[in-house]
Amino acid sequence: MQVVHTLAELRAALAGQSRTTFVPTMGNLHEGHLALVREAARRGAPVVASIFVNRLQFLPHEDFDRYPRTLARDCELLAPAGCDLVFAPAEDELYPEPQTYKVQPPAALADLLEGEFRPGFFTGVCTVVMKLLHCVQPAVAVFGQKDYQQLKVIEAMVRQFALPVQIVPGATVRAADGLALSSRNGYLSAEERAEAPTLQRVLAALAAAGRDGLRPLADLEAAAQAELRQRGWQPDYLTLRRRRDLLAPGDDERAAGEPLVALGAARLGSTRLIDNLEC
Repeated sequence: MQVVHTLAELRAALAGQSRTTFVPTMGNLHEGHLALVREAARRGAPVVASIFVNRLQFLPHEDFDRYPRTLARDCELLAPAGCDLVFAPAEDELYPEPQTYKVQPPAALADLLEGEFRPGFFTGVCTVVMKLLHCVQPAVAVFGQKDYQQLKVIEAMVRQFALPVQIVPGATVRAADGLALSSRNGYLSAEERAEAPTLQRVLAALAAAGRDGLRPLADLEAAAQAELRQRGWQPDYLTLRRRRDLLAPGDDERAAGEPLVALGAARLGSTRLIDNLEC
């Protein structure tokens, strides 16, 4: 496996490659990331993974400076998972001047849910993903479903810009107790880690109750948030949305079998966790 740090090295390494599969990451890798790499490797093309902590998607009060940088360990994990090339640029390599040109996703998709609580987040995500796609020029890129809204935003960006890349969703990887794997799980204390799977359980209950259409959706969502608060969480949202556009379903759509997804974000101690379940 080759590791490169500059655009010149990346372009030299990819010279002559007509098809690659790309997995963008911010490093501090866990089994969820490695599952995406293995999904990419199954497609038979050379696999490129990027490791870059993107300042543009962090709010001023968030954990950019303390986000773990574990490049050596990440590379040790990537090689046996099937990665062929790692692109790990320094910040001034990818952003050699202030990034004043940015990709602004539509408010209807990007300013709700995560976008409401993390304003500007998806502008940072779209800008760096657009830039990385231009750098790597893959035929396929794999993104995890754990970041469900992010996946939808990127799919829409690729579609509207007619980018020549296929976006492939990668299933959420969970611990044995149901907790979705995340780099931020490492911030949890032992007591918080034991409590953390509650988010998935509450979302599963919301999905089941919301699917039958018998109770008002607002009541179900309020009850789910109240359950978490009683257990010491600080929820941002727990909600049931249409998969296609992340808008709230009508009662008739719920009854008719509209594909839905339950999404949640909540803080446990100082750690903010997100999760989702399609239903």
